Amino acid sequence: MSSYCPNLGNSNTVFFCAIFKLLSFATSKMMYSSRRKPVLYFKEDRRFWSGKCTVYKLFGMCMVLVLVSLLWLQLSCTGDMSRVVVDDGRLPPQPCPLERQASAADNPSWGPHKLALLIPFRERFEELLVFVPFMHTFLNNKKILHKIFVINQMDHYRFNRASLINVGYMESGNDTDYIAMHDVDLLPLNEALDYGFPEEGPFHVASPELHPLYHYKTYVGGILLLTKQHYHMCNGMSNRFWGWGREDDEFYRRLRTAGLQLFRPSGIKTGYETFRHIHDPAWRKRDQKRVAAQKQEQFKVDPEGGLTNLQYKVESRHELTISGAPVTVLNTKLECDTDKTPWCLLN
Repeated sequence: MSSYCPNLGNSNTVFFCAIFKLLSFATSKMMYSSRRKPVLYFKEDRRFWSGKCTVYKLFGMCMVLVLVSLLWLQLSCTGDMSRVVVDDGRLPPQPCPLERQASAADNPSWGPHKLALLIPFRERFEELLVFVPFMHTFLNNKKILHKIFVINQMDHYRFNRASLINVGYMESGNDTDYIAMHDVDLLPLNEALDYGFPEEGPFHVASPELHPLYHYKTYVGGILLLTKQHYHMCNGMSNRFWGWGREDDEFYRRLRTAGLQLFRPSGIKTGYETFRHIHDPAWRKRDQKRVAAQKQEQFKVDPEGGLTNLQYKVESRHELTISGAPVTVLNTKLECDTDKTPWCLLN
């Protein structure tokens, strides 16, 4: 068996050839040990996995595990394991994340601004596996520098989308200068949609004329872009909204109180087909219960609450990749003042 590895000018060929050489070396060492005669390994009653556990057997097993790990890493970076399937069967290409991000940062055509994409999240993993690689590719195609944050609520309270967005704003770092408040179940399908820096004022990407479900004039949910300065002017979002809904309506009033003009897309001809809504209401039931005083309080403006009274703890922070797309996961525990908002718990 030859140990010669030809130079074929192909990195993958050289890589697999190197693996083959190492396996050959490990096998020869195990078969021709000075402590055992080679003939014993070929007897029917003395196979490799039988008998005592030797140092050479352990070495061989370790070598196999290491080489399998190297093989997986090689394939993941060449794109063989970094693709995501969408409904129409296409496979958007997913580049090796570190290389793509480095080239984007060095390219002045991408602009000076960087987006923090904030995803309030709890137990919707199927949607997240589609969303993250889709949005990473979408924003890269538009040359939008970005960082994706998944703010994962892991306490025992009811879901609080507004507070999680506040946490994302606080934890997004100084290298980002604007945010996108983005639902995990809403995918933009029209490449003409603008995700650029909203310098003039908040930009509602998922406007009532385009959103597949919500069409009232004061709606600002789904996808909303703001500079960090403008979000701070609003004191963030109210922390009083536990359960699903109404936090966006209250935030619309905050925008008006702060004197900020709201902008929406123009010239988009795709109507209600501009976005793909991937939420399955039969599988993911929304918490729409209204408990005690919550029925009256949900329509009131919260003049003091927001970033100034946000209470939370980030239990852990993880840098991950989903189908080649980098994402930061913030495992977060919110705190609730049950005297002021007893509806954070369901009795």
